[in-house]
Amino acid sequence: MHYSDIKYADMIDGEGIRVSVFVSGCSHGCKGCFNVDTWNPTFGEVFDESVQDEILNYFKKYGDNLQGLSLLGGDPTYPLNIEPLKEFVLKFKNIYSDKNIWIWSGYKWEYIYKNKKLLSLVSLCDVLVDGKFVEELKDLNLKYRGSSNQRIIDIQKSLKEEKLNFYKTLE
Repeated sequence: MHYSDIKYADMIDGEGIRVSVFVSGCSHGCKGCFNVDTWNPTFGEVFDESVQDEILNYFKKYGDNLQGLSLLGGDPTYPLNIEPLKEFVLKFKNIYSDKNIWIWSGYKWEYIYKNKKLLSLVSLCDVLVDGKFVEELKDLNLKYRGSSNQRIIDIQKSLKEEKLNFYKTLE
């Protein structure tokens, strides 16, 4: 798996101060995407153990100030990203169980929920921003998403109650 960027102390991609990992690989091809380079699954650097350790060590050093981890892209649910991200998320959660994980996907929750492979990653996270970016629905006033069709979903509550539950943001 490759990544295009890691933003330390990011305050835009999820609530609070976060570490945001922008993975490479996306098959949605959304018109007007701000991150077209990340469609290519080999764009950027390899997301190897040293990069993962760098992120984990950042949380060790600044964890009291960080609310969580954000996984964006590209698309974290791109097929080549699922297994490497599952391994990393499990490692992260094992060490930092008090931190939340946000994940973005071009797929809608209803599709993810029925797809065991996608759900195997998404179910390890806390908040999902779902749906493709739709340029005609772009709204700069929205928090955490680019277009009004995208939803912010409480993953764990949705799984527990077996129905869609929106996340109540602090903002």
